[in-house]
Amino acid sequence: MMADAAGHGADMTLDVLLVTVGALGVLVAALSARIRRLPVSEPLLALLVGVVVGPEVLGALPLPPITTEHATVHDATRILLVISVTGVALRYPFDSVRAQLRPVSILLLVAMPAMALISTGLTVAILGVTLSAALLLGTAVCPTDPVLASSVVTGKPAEEDLPARDRQILSLESGANDGLALPFVLAAVAFAGPMTAGRAAGDMLWQVLGAVALGLLAGWLGGRALRAGEKHGATAHGPMLLFTVLLALLVLGLSGVLHLDGVLAAFVAGLAFNLTSTGGERTAEVEIDEAINRFAVLPMFVLLGATIPWSVWRELGWAAIALALAVLLLRRLPVLLLLKRPLHLGWPDALYLGWFGPVGVSAVFYLTLEAKELDLPETVMGAGIMVVAASTVAHGVTSSAGRLLYRRLTTGSTTAQPVLRG
Repeated sequence: MMADAAGHGADMTLDVLLVTVGALGVLVAALSARIRRLPVSEPLLALLVGVVVGPEVLGALPLPPITTEHATVHDATRILLVISVTGVALRYPFDSVRAQLRPVSILLLVAMPAMALISTGLTVAILGVTLSAALLLGTAVCPTDPVLASSVVTGKPAEEDLPARDRQILSLESGANDGLALPFVLAAVAFAGPMTAGRAAGDMLWQVLGAVALGLLAGWLGGRALRAGEKHGATAHGPMLLFTVLLALLVLGLSGVLHLDGVLAAFVAGLAFNLTSTGGERTAEVEIDEAINRFAVLPMFVLLGATIPWSVWRELGWAAIALALAVLLLRRLPVLLLLKRPLHLGWPDALYLGWFGPVGVSAVFYLTLEAKELDLPETVMGAGIMVVAASTVAHGVTSSAGRLLYRRLTTGSTTAQPVLRG
C-alpha cells in the first residue's frame, strides 16, 4: 500500500513537471523572438517557474533539495550538456572553427585555470571553508556554460548586434571547456578524497584521451553515414534534425559504458561530424541550436528551480550572496581584460566576452559529479547552486542591454547593424 502511494506520488510529480514544462514551452513559442529583445532569457523564465511550483511557494513539485538528492539533476545535466556541446560544434562551418583555434586555445589553457584559481580563492576568503572544499567549488564553476552562453550568441538579435568572431569564440570556448574542465574537477576530488595522485592522473588521461578518440571515431562514422544516407534521400530535413541528437546520445551512452568524459567526447564528435559531413545540413544544425536554446533547457531549469536548497542558503546567509557576486565579477572579467592583447580583442569585445561567460548547467553537472564521488559538503553544493542561480538571473537580465551597449561602444548607434552570420 505504501509502495503504491509512493509510486502514485512520483507519477503526480512527473505529471506536474510535464504540465509545467509544456505550458512554459507554449509561452516561449508564443513570445518567439521578442524574448531575445527583452531583459529575460528562456533559462531565467524556467528557473523562476521552477521556484514558483517548487516546495517553497506552491508546493506543486515537492522535490527534495539538490544538496540531498542530486542523481536526477545530474542525469538531466549530462543529457542537456552533450546535446548542447554537439550543437555548438555544428554551429559554424569548420573553416570558421579552425580560424578561432588560437583565441580559443588561449581561453582554454590560460583563462580556464585562472578562473578555477580565482573562484577557489574567493571561496576560501568569503566562506572560510578548507582549501579542499574550495577547490571543489572553484573547479566546478570555472567552465563557461554552453547552454546559457548559447542564449547570448544565437538568434537574429545576436547576429545583428555582435560580430561573428566574438560569437564564435564564446561558443567554441563554452563547448570545449565543459569537457576539458574534468581534469581540474578530478584533481580537486583527488585532493579532497582518498584517491591517490597516480590514480587520479591515470583516470584523467583515460577519460580525456579516450573521449577524444571516441569522439573522432563516432563523428567520422556519423558523417560517413550521412553521406551514404543522402544518396537515398534518408537524411532529409526532419531526419537530419533527429540524427545529430541521436549521435550525441550514442556518444554519451558509450562514454558512460567506457567511463570516459562524455561531454568532451560529444564536442569532439560534433567537430568530426562537421568536418566529415557535406555541409548541406547546415540549416538543420541551426534549428537544433534554436530548439535547444528555446525548449530543451526548460525542463532542466524548472527542475533546478524546484530543487533549490533554500535551507542551506539561509544557513549561509549573506556569505553565499557575496560569493556569487564576487565570482560573477572577478572570476572571468579581469582575466579577459588582461588577455585582451593576445586574444586580439578591442576594449568593447573584451568587456563583452569577459562579462558573458556564464556559470550554469556545466557547474551543476560537476557539482553533482563531485557529490557522487565523495561526501561533498552541503555548504559547497549550496554555494555553487547560488552562483548558478545568480548567473542565470544576471546574464538573463543583461543579455539584451549588453548587446545594445556593445553596439553603442563600437558604432555609436543604437540602430540595428547588418547581420553578420558565421
